[in-house]
Amino acid sequence: MATKYVLVSGGVISGIGKGIIASSLGVLLKSIGLKVTSIKIDPYMNIDAGLMNPLEYFHSDSAIQQSCNTENDDRHGECFVLDDGGEVDLDLGNYERYLNITLTRKNNITTGKIYQQVIERERNGDYRGKTVQIVPHLTDALREWIQEVAQVPVDSTRERPDICIIELGGTVGDIESGPLIEALRSLRRKAGANNFLHCHVSLVPIINQEQKTKPTQAAIKDVRHAGLSPDIIACRCSQTLLKSATDKIAMYCQVEPEQVIGVHDVPSTYHVPLVLERQGLIPILREVLRLDALNIAPSLLKSGAETWETWKTLTDTQDKAQETVKICLVGKYVSLHDSYLSVRKSLEHASMRCGRKLEIIWLDSTDLEEETETASPTSYNKAWDQIRTASGILVPGGFGHRGIEGMIRAAKWAREKKVPYLGICLGMQIAVIEFCRTVCGIKDAQSEEMDHLAKDKVVIHMPEVSKATKGASMRLGLRNTMFQANSRFSKLRALYESQAVQINGAPAASDPGSTATADGEVAAKSSPSDPPVISERHRHRYEVNPGYVQIMAQNGLEFIGKDESGERMEILELKDHPWFVGVQYHPEYLSRVLRPSMPYLGFVAAAAGCLDDALGKGATIVTGTSYGMANGI
Repeated sequence: MATKYVLVSGGVISGIGKGIIASSLGVLLKSIGLKVTSIKIDPYMNIDAGLMNPLEYFHSDSAIQQSCNTENDDRHGECFVLDDGGEVDLDLGNYERYLNITLTRKNNITTGKIYQQVIERERNGDYRGKTVQIVPHLTDALREWIQEVAQVPVDSTRERPDICIIELGGTVGDIESGPLIEALRSLRRKAGANNFLHCHVSLVPIINQEQKTKPTQAAIKDVRHAGLSPDIIACRCSQTLLKSATDKIAMYCQVEPEQVIGVHDVPSTYHVPLVLERQGLIPILREVLRLDALNIAPSLLKSGAETWETWKTLTDTQDKAQETVKICLVGKYVSLHDSYLSVRKSLEHASMRCGRKLEIIWLDSTDLEEETETASPTSYNKAWDQIRTASGILVPGGFGHRGIEGMIRAAKWAREKKVPYLGICLGMQIAVIEFCRTVCGIKDAQSEEMDHLAKDKVVIHMPEVSKATKGASMRLGLRNTMFQANSRFSKLRALYESQAVQINGAPAASDPGSTATADGEVAAKSSPSDPPVISERHRHRYEVNPGYVQIMAQNGLEFIGKDESGERMEILELKDHPWFVGVQYHPEYLSRVLRPSMPYLGFVAAAAGCLDDALGKGATIVTGTSYGMANGI
């Protein structure tokens, strides 16, 4: 059976929510038992997202979410990291979170990658002396890349996906997208009848209380001029799309009214699959792609139906939550919330599991520093008021020296005041610096990243990582962490071990649509008494200096997780504290909607006052709700 493709493109403006709509289409397809993979095509010349400043330009997945306070201004957002170490666009994180699939770096195609491949082929003589051109050589290379990646299994069935969802970044009509659109036009022709569906996302603005359809009409004209013809027009609007607007778009864009789907603002992006399903999108997908002709395994049909019921229960539980957990995120890039998109999503997953509404306080760490007290007393006092009223303090990853002293002050407050603390990557190193300075008496403790001439470098540059080359030179991807013999007291270890325990009577990793390896869970254990081994994704150049580990342990800071060599510190945890944990890895990259990351779950549970429930009941904190995995979600 030929692979079927669903293309999601966008018009009028960028940051319109294509990523969430693409992911939601995947949820609907998985709910009827299909195996789904995803590809993101980005028109920029970068080889990958690894060296891109998160504040450079923006395309938000959260344009659909009313409660999101990000600015719609064209900045990029976070770099997402995959199992294979690929540094990719943040939308691949959406795909993995919504569909619980494991992608590779080849699932993120950039113009830079395609040009690089074509130029290398030309230098190797692969074109046999021909004049190498954008069409057909570059466009053929892109089409062949898509066709190859679409065949790669991404879940535990180890079978070829039925459907490949392709998201085209940017806006149709942009100069840099021209060759990409031509390649997709060629792909549609090659795929054949009933094997390609095009969903174009457009904007219906409201001006003087009237829904305006002209921008969408113009956007569809641009798409057709480029050689594509949308089968579905998804109209983003701040309010529910009126029938009059739907009929007008259908008439002037030459589609049926049922092919015009309204996607209005909702309280949470997890509602978007429900919005699409209620408007009859699944029957349209079945008809256009002839999905009823596919031979779907009964086990996948059953688990798909269970998935959909679980998803609806999840959103209902989220809507009905009464209590709020207030988390203060102390970071460097808080002016753009999508710089910490995976962190935010992980906090959402954990808070939903705990049955709490999530309130994130976005705090620029520089506002906690002494200089701000003098330069802007109002900002300083406000920042410290926010720290004092927070239920938990989180310091995420980051690079550079700006705001470091503010983060150290936040970590000190959390440690001394017994406020739940989670340090991710840089946040763990911050906890080490603070502890060495305050408790161990090492007044000049510092990271080599901040001061390479520091007397006491308690955080150092990893010896195997190049200082000259920046791109793809960090310690990247899925790595094992070994819990140590001194970790029996650890709350985090107990949570990881509970994740391997049966959930609602079925093993968490037994579902036919889930990933083959339960990343972030217990990966290997030769006997029940052995400390567990976990697998998590990494992205860092600096590490805790092993020469200072003993003095920290003597003063009460235990490193309970190390790498396989026993030399690299991976997890720290304080004994006599409600929750004070630092991890060198990035657990947010493996958090899933119905399978929260354990470090985040423990942190939010401690902040919400329900950690005992988390430790006692494992993955079933919310009573009366089934959170067993179904069809990979």
